[in-house]
Amino acid sequence: MFQVGDKIVHPMHGAGIVESIVQKKVNGVMRDYYVLKLPVRAMVVMIPTDNSEEIGVRPIVEQADQVLAAIPGIEVDMTQNWNRRYRENLERLKSGNLLEVARVVKGLMLRELERGLSTGERKMLHSAKEILISEIVLSQ
Repeated sequence: MFQVGDKIVHPMHGAGIVESIVQKKVNGVMRDYYVLKLPVRAMVVMIPTDNSEEIGVRPIVEQADQVLAAIPGIEVDMTQNWNRRYRENLERLKSGNLLEVARVVKGLMLRELERGLSTGERKMLHSAKEILISEIVLSQ
């Protein structure tokens, strides 16, 4: 269980700080929620404490320098079928693994240079960059 002030990562929203833990009644059920303040877009996310692990919420990485150093060596193998590529990249983002997020960023940036990106992939690249940068910044 996380405490107020802990730096954690939501796989789809990026890194933030647990601002508080509150009780709320949703659909007739009283639950505890982490209130996560994200520096990116000044967003606030409420995450149920009882299934935060299932969602993929985790502490931030402490070795951001190692992640940055690993990016040039990351192998990128993206399928030509845009629909399949989009689904694979979405799964990588949902994994919450920072190296997988870096793989998405690198792959989509290379693809953008070669062929350009669809609107959906452009939005995904933007989100992946925000997730990657937010965690690296908070870990520093």
